[in-house]
Amino acid sequence: MLILRRKKNESLLIGDNIRITIIECASDGVRIAIDAPKQISILREELSEVEQSNKTAMTPNVNSVFLLQSILKKRNDPAEEQEDGTD
Repeated sequence: MLILRRKKNESLLIGDNIRITIIECASDGVRIAIDAPKQISILREELSEVEQSNKTAMTPNVNSVFLLQSILKKRNDPAEEQEDGTD
């Protein structure tokens, strides 16, 4: 990790096409401006973590999928219905 000290209106460059400029320094935080190509995604870390958590929650557990398949298979199996005495 690179740690730099910058003052208001000073910038740093990342590669040839990303410029980060310090806009304001205050006791409650620092305001920065990021100039980067549109195809580069810029996201606050906490939002990235929430996004990843949401993706993980949307991915079904493999065991749950197999359990659901077996339940549905039993419901659609005519032999099961006859054994239960239902038609």
